[in-house]
Amino acid sequence: MRAVAVIPGTPRSARLLDLPLPRARRGEVLLRVLRVGVDGTDSEIDAGHIGQAPPGEGMLILGHESFAQVERVPDGVRGFRPGDTVVATVRRPCPQRCVNCVGGENDMCRTGGFRERGIKGLHGFLQEFTTELPQYLVKVPRVFREVGVLLEPLSIVEKGIRQAEAVQRRLLWRPRRAAVLGAGAIGLLGTLLLRLRGLATTTFALDAAESPRAAAVRRTGARYVDARERDVRAVAAGDGPFDLILEATGASPVAFAAIEALAPNGVLCLMGVSAGDRRLEIPADRLNLHLVLNNQVVFGTVNANLRYFVQGIRDFAAAERRWPGLLRSLITKVLPPEAFREALNRDPADIKTVVDFAA
Repeated sequence: MRAVAVIPGTPRSARLLDLPLPRARRGEVLLRVLRVGVDGTDSEIDAGHIGQAPPGEGMLILGHESFAQVERVPDGVRGFRPGDTVVATVRRPCPQRCVNCVGGENDMCRTGGFRERGIKGLHGFLQEFTTELPQYLVKVPRVFREVGVLLEPLSIVEKGIRQAEAVQRRLLWRPRRAAVLGAGAIGLLGTLLLRLRGLATTTFALDAAESPRAAAVRRTGARYVDARERDVRAVAAGDGPFDLILEATGASPVAFAAIEALAPNGVLCLMGVSAGDRRLEIPADRLNLHLVLNNQVVFGTVNANLRYFVQGIRDFAAAERRWPGLLRSLITKVLPPEAFREALNRDPADIKTVVDFAA
């Protein structure tokens, strides 16, 4: 079978390999992989910056955004049958069995000993066949076959918004204005979810006003702002601050600037990863005063557990009813496995690139 694997720590080592079919262990479901989304994490692993092979192995199969079809179900497993289409979660429990992992919150692992499909210690989904335990699979209706690969990034945004709501149970919180920083897949999915919840949303990115990203933002009824012309602080100063901000760029200067655009009792959710060791000069006293006097919250979130994937399927349906075809428009490039290098190089004009094994 075809698979795309890297040697972790070796830049641009990704190769298309011919590997034996995986053997399902006790209780595992055999999956035929249909589509795999490629994102910045995959490119960072290929660049040699992050990534960890399974113990005792020298390579790591890439891919954590999956969409697959069940091929074989072992005896005794309920809830799945051959032909079901599914998406797998990414993170697996730590061997130390911390309280969160035991409770099904592998995404909130306390020890750091977790493993992640296609990222850390476990092979990913960028292969024609794979196996998985049923407790890490969520069934996806076939009507979402073309967009099911977006469920994993959508689950991250679902988690961020839900956690913001959970934190704000400390007070009476009725958010009305929201901002999204970044218009990649995460940023656009965040815009979509905030609009489904009825928030007046402004999305900031570095694309021109006539770009496909800007068009996708406006289709949801959100406002698009070219951040090269006005940043989030300028808009907040002129039009009013934001109750909820989703930071999806991974640029630390943008994250710190967002604090000053928060409304009293506002929440800033950081979803972008800042790579490197950049140093900034920031108005630390002013930011600290802003956060304290206004009862504001800044928190980070990454990965998601099964319940956020389930919620994502509900919101798939809601989004398709409200904006038919919008989710599909976010998948801007579909490539065969042989073109994996083009996917990893990540054309800035693309929103989401997908490797398609089904074809």
